[in-house]
This record gives sequence, C-alpha cells and structure tokens, in this order.
Amino acid sequence: MHAGGYGGVLGLGEGRSADAWVDWNFYGHQVVTHVVPAARQADAGRNPVDGHDVPVPHFGLILSIEDFHTLADRIRAAGAEFVIEPYLRFAGEPGEQWTMFFRDPAGNAMEFKAFRDESQIFAK
Repeated sequence: MHAGGYGGVLGLGEGRSADAWVDWNFYGHQVVTHVVPAARQADAGRNPVDGHDVPVPHFGLILSIEDFHTLADRIRAAGAEFVIEPYLRFAGEPGEQWTMFFRDPAGNAMEFKAFRDESQIFAK
C-alpha cells in the first residue's frame, strides 16, 4: 500500500502492516498510512506564509539541509508535483529555513524543512 510513494519515492522503511495499513519509518518516527475509499479532493483552506499559499492541514518533518535537498531531488526524479517548490524561507531572519510541500498518494499535504541553524527552530 502506497509503496510507490512512501517506500519508493520517499525511501522510507516499511514496518508492520496488514491489508489496510502500513507503518513507515519516517526518519525515526512512525507514520501509519491507511487505505481509504478515495483520495482527499481539497484542502480545508490555505494560509499565506512568506508569499506562498500553504495548504491546511499539513504535517511536516525537519531534516538536515543535505537530506532536504536529497529528498527534493528524489521528488523531482519521481515526477511528483510540488504544492510549493523547494525554496529558502525567511532568508536572513530568525528561523531561516528551506521548505517544500507536496502531497502523499492519498492527497495529504506534507511539508519538509531544513534549518540553517537548528537552534532557531522555534525562534520568534
């Protein structure tokens, strides 16, 4: 289930599974995908952030800058469409970060980030 997206494109290791669900090793955290009758058709909304319309809801993960760019290259190579292309957000400000958004096979919005300085993750 979703092996092409989570196991293939994202390169996540598969854990326990059944016919209707799979546990994935999401960079040391567990994400569980379930079979649903139809893909999500729309966002609940969008919020403007740094000149981009960020899909709501979404969840995200913080990577190293190297892992962030490696993943962005994997997403491009798979031909997946970005909701927001990888770019440097808040350049020169507290919380400077690389960010990108794309959708999983069920249509859920996912954000991946990489901070220049990880001590700034929760900086205001």
